[in-house]
Amino acid sequence: MRLCFLFAIVPMTILAADDPYAAQLFQKHCASCHDSATGAGGRIPQVSVLKTMTPAAIQKTLESGIMKAQATPLSADERLKIATFLGTAVTVERKREEIANACPPGARWSDGPAWASWGGGLTNTRFQSAKDAGLRAADVPRLKLKWAFAFSDTSTLRSQPAVYRGRIFAGGQDGSLYSLDAATGCVHWVTVVQSQVRSGITVGEAGGNPAVFFGDSAGYVYALDAANGKQLWKARLDEHPASTVTATPVFHQGRLYVGAASREEALSVARGYVCCTFRGSESALDAATGKVLWKRYMIAEVAKSRPKTQQGTAPLGPSGVGVWTAPVLDPDRDTMYVTTGDNYSDPPTALSDALVALRMSSGDILWSKQFTAKDAWNSSCQLPGKVNCPDSNGPDFDFASSAILVSLPSGKRALLLGQKSAVIYAADPDRRGQILWQSRIGEGGTVGGIEWGSATDGRNVYVALSDIRFDVKLKPGSNDRGYNLDPTKGGGLFAFRIDNGERIWQTPPPGCGDRRPCSPAQSAAVTAIPGVVWSGAEDGHLRGYSTSDGKILWDFDTAHEYKTVNGVPGRGGAIDVAGPVVAGGMLFTVSGYPARGSMPGNVLLAFAVEP
Repeated sequence: MRLCFLFAIVPMTILAADDPYAAQLFQKHCASCHDSATGAGGRIPQVSVLKTMTPAAIQKTLESGIMKAQATPLSADERLKIATFLGTAVTVERKREEIANACPPGARWSDGPAWASWGGGLTNTRFQSAKDAGLRAADVPRLKLKWAFAFSDTSTLRSQPAVYRGRIFAGGQDGSLYSLDAATGCVHWVTVVQSQVRSGITVGEAGGNPAVFFGDSAGYVYALDAANGKQLWKARLDEHPASTVTATPVFHQGRLYVGAASREEALSVARGYVCCTFRGSESALDAATGKVLWKRYMIAEVAKSRPKTQQGTAPLGPSGVGVWTAPVLDPDRDTMYVTTGDNYSDPPTALSDALVALRMSSGDILWSKQFTAKDAWNSSCQLPGKVNCPDSNGPDFDFASSAILVSLPSGKRALLLGQKSAVIYAADPDRRGQILWQSRIGEGGTVGGIEWGSATDGRNVYVALSDIRFDVKLKPGSNDRGYNLDPTKGGGLFAFRIDNGERIWQTPPPGCGDRRPCSPAQSAAVTAIPGVVWSGAEDGHLRGYSTSDGKILWDFDTAHEYKTVNGVPGRGGAIDVAGPVVAGGMLFTVSGYPARGSMPGNVLLAFAVEP
């Protein structure tokens, strides 16, 4: 099937150098019926017209617009590739008259506590004090929905918002970034960037003024003026055409620290994709200008041709070791700690599935500790034929969650690490990652085990189990994958003492009941305040648990329709990736990330204690 009636013929010599695979996709699926002179009687837009569109706008046309049927042969990652390939990377600030439910003009910043980064601070504890939370454990059963805000009706949500000085900053997969009033949900401003907002949101400073930092699906990091949404700068961390930024930037003293990953792992399902050449990295950027101050690759060797695999393909490698997570910063020791992904192709390398200590000032590698060796895997390994699957074939036990730095009662320090192997570790940062204790909570596997992050109150660490299970296969005539979720497998929350790993309690998932599609898996990041820990689930529920015994104190089903403050139709769905954020007496969560066949949605929900 051809992608007719959208794209004009593009001279391949103009664009092929930017992304050869995207050029190949365009040539195969688009070019034959997009003759600029005769196609559809001149009704097909010319390249010059397409170049006035953002990649996000083109992707929306392919995903849910007039080209949806024609784009069926392409996977979601391939549609993103074509959109990025053709569109122009522009940032657009919406005019006030275009904004529904705009805040009163001249609204000022207010004082108040913040949750302005992925982990709530440099050590990634994902813990908010009672004072800054403005909530006590006794208040939690009385939490009620205060307002709901909907992104565009085609958007889905995975980006964790940030709270700062009375405002909440939230991004969607339609490329929009909103500044909302935390108390009411009115809109201060909205800016649309070129691609999906992929990372969580961080608020710091650029040139002495508040700025919002985040990454997108096309591999760019942005800085926006927090007062008005104007773009201050944007920078691409890696020129590889499949690069993406999932890791939330961490701000400290005028610098941003952020990792680069890629979509090659998913693109590998296509027989025509030659896998793989991307190398993950960590970079330091000047927060005022976006200038890259240093960049450290996690694979030293550039990929080269390798012997054919058992499947008969001729892959490239080594590759992979993307950095999907926010680092821990330890400025007093000029050290940062990064967790890494797996290899995409053979040969496996030493920094995959690892904890890596880097010098903050220079990016030099101080030491590393690998937790699973020989873990080369990509998405084709799940499918019949395994067209690009390396001979190593997994087990895909890399790190999707950040490390947490804690002080132990003994006076020593520990890094708490949750791995997709379903093992939680405590490692000694002062002895090159020597393991202090470890405990298994499940089976682990692809998007299984411990996914997006744990939380600690300084005594216990609270760990959610994904272990999502599903059947997967390619859709007929397409490179897109179809999923069938298992409603009986996955989920659970666990508490361990941080000093010795003793399991204090575990709470099983309540289960999906009759809801379909559904998984009880708890993949999203966990958030804690004194006495309470919150964990969202693929079944659409956000639950608050007692930190003393694991009893569920509060349970809100987000998966339904909402009357929203901005008038856009809103619906909740699966909760994944982003954890809730708590500040100033309010709890905020996003709902609706339909990865692997889960329930879609498009809402940001704000809760407060009912008077």
